[in-house]
Amino acid sequence: MTLTVNLPGGTALPLIGFGTWQLRSTAAYESVRAALDIGYRHVDTATLYQNEADVGRAVKDSGVDRGQIFITTKLRPQDARNARRTLESSLRLLGTDYVDLWLIHWPAGQEELVSTWRELVSAKDAGLIRNAGVSNYSPAQIDLLTEATGQQPAVNQISWSPAQHDPALLDEHRRRGVVVEGYSGLKNTDLLNPVLTEIAQRHGVTPAQVVLRWHLEHDIVILPRSSHRERIAANFDLDGFDLTKEDVASIDTLARTG
Repeated sequence: MTLTVNLPGGTALPLIGFGTWQLRSTAAYESVRAALDIGYRHVDTATLYQNEADVGRAVKDSGVDRGQIFITTKLRPQDARNARRTLESSLRLLGTDYVDLWLIHWPAGQEELVSTWRELVSAKDAGLIRNAGVSNYSPAQIDLLTEATGQQPAVNQISWSPAQHDPALLDEHRRRGVVVEGYSGLKNTDLLNPVLTEIAQRHGVTPAQVVLRWHLEHDIVILPRSSHRERIAANFDLDGFDLTKEDVASIDTLARTG
């Protein structure tokens, strides 16, 4: 299993990222430091999270070369008219000259969809971001941006879990060459589900590890979040076991059985 996926511009995006939603101040700093120490090389934040300064300090203090860490942040649609200023603030707080990926956090109103996307394209042209993408967009909205600008979002970050598994939606993204990043995969899953506990027991791992590995089997980027070092480590330790095709198919069916 390849642990990175190449974005259209050639950047390698690690499939295992560390999410920072709801992590603030010391918890954000210490959790990101722990994640980088454990081996994560992809950190996901956002203007909305109000922790960019803590994330930036953790990256700087980690001793890991900035070029080895893939940093994502996100633009709130209400900041679109001040997009460049918002990005410059994010860069200042993160202590970096560029971010590897800048996402529109959720769709703006219909009349501002394209103009907001143009701001991201402009930032990419200016070298302030390596890649531009979206979050919580439909394939139709992605097509609208692409047709209007000739620039397709590299990534769509959407809520994903076994209960939400939608092969047709995944296929829509694949046909366009848009990478899917899944968030809230553990939060939206019943980890006591017998299908998951049986597979976990058989492989000697936790149900959470099974769910995260299942995402990777579908080439979906994962962004698990925790403030507990042992859990941060377990969420990264997905290489020592393989799900069988039957395991994956059983987990896929949870979307139909609820």
